[in-house]
Amino acid sequence: MKPAEPRYDLTVALTYYTPYMSGVTHTAQTVAEGLAARGWRVAVVTSQHDRSTPRRETINGVDVYRAPVLGQITRAQISPAYPLLVAQLARRSDVLYLNLPMAEGAVVAQLVRSTPIVSMLHIDLYLPPGLLNRVAVAASDVTSWAALRRSAAVVAYSDDQAHASKFWPLMRRKEHRFIPAPCLDRRGGQPRYRRTGGLHVGFLGRIVEDKGIPYLVRAFRKIADPDARLLIGGNYKTVMGGDDLAAIRAEIGADDRIQVLGELRGREIDDFYASIDVFALPSVAESFGIVQAEAMMCGVPSVTTDLPGGRYPVLATQFGRVVPLRSPQALHTAITELAAAPADWRDAKAREARKLFHADRGVDAHEDLFNLVRGHRAPR
Repeated sequence: MKPAEPRYDLTVALTYYTPYMSGVTHTAQTVAEGLAARGWRVAVVTSQHDRSTPRRETINGVDVYRAPVLGQITRAQISPAYPLLVAQLARRSDVLYLNLPMAEGAVVAQLVRSTPIVSMLHIDLYLPPGLLNRVAVAASDVTSWAALRRSAAVVAYSDDQAHASKFWPLMRRKEHRFIPAPCLDRRGGQPRYRRTGGLHVGFLGRIVEDKGIPYLVRAFRKIADPDARLLIGGNYKTVMGGDDLAAIRAEIGADDRIQVLGELRGREIDDFYASIDVFALPSVAESFGIVQAEAMMCGVPSVTTDLPGGRYPVLATQFGRVVPLRSPQALHTAITELAAAPADWRDAKAREARKLFHADRGVDAHEDLFNLVRGHRAPR
């Protein structure tokens, strides 16, 4: 007799999952593994964007299913099997946690039938200028609208992000929650990336156009101190949609005070935060910035750009500075001001950040919402 297919309390749907690293992946993985550790039966459905990964495996108590990929357009995977696999798992689950934007979001929302959907709107999709990208953004907006209409509840990282979203008129009519991204407490690292006694500024994230790193390089090069350092950590080898490394290298030129570290994981990230005095997130598109919140939790103030959602961690804690987009001079001024911040102020603000952004708080809030919608039929 064929064994019965497993049932789940929660199915999590997103396009990219571990080993890929992004804010979307981090949030989904932290929620999934956090609930699995509490006894929830959790499945994740994702694309097999890395063909070396198995089609099915269990990671930290979470059953991970991967759909085969035929190709890619911008950052979207072409995987006809993906929405069918999500629907198959979601129909055997109490709740579907749908991570948007997602090219297949509208199809998935139709196929899951009566399973209630909680949609997580990570960001209003941003792609660099270009005709193909404009078409991709417009298509993504249509599928997000359709998925949100069928959702029992919607999550955003903050009211700041949600109120500025083009989807807010629909979100406000739904059961909605503002839940900061669940962030990891990365204290205890060793400053092994620190090379001198001078100011060390750090950036961590995907090395893509969205992050505005060339503006940070220009800002740092205004600092004359030969002992100052800029550490740039993040993936540029396998990043979806293309990297921005060439533009960054061009800005760096011959300045050997600037080091591109590449992708960091695990304890390497802890050591990175322990090595810097100021964190900088100069993004041109951002909805929260987990890396800056984790830096603040370690006692490192953040300079970030004035973007709805992206500025929220700094505004909520007052642990850093918010500056205009694409302004190297404003970045430079804010970095030099924060470099002199006293240790007692850093310690007090770090405690505030840990209270607001700790992973357990985010998992608690998601668990409460999933329990609320359990048993509710999806709206037609």
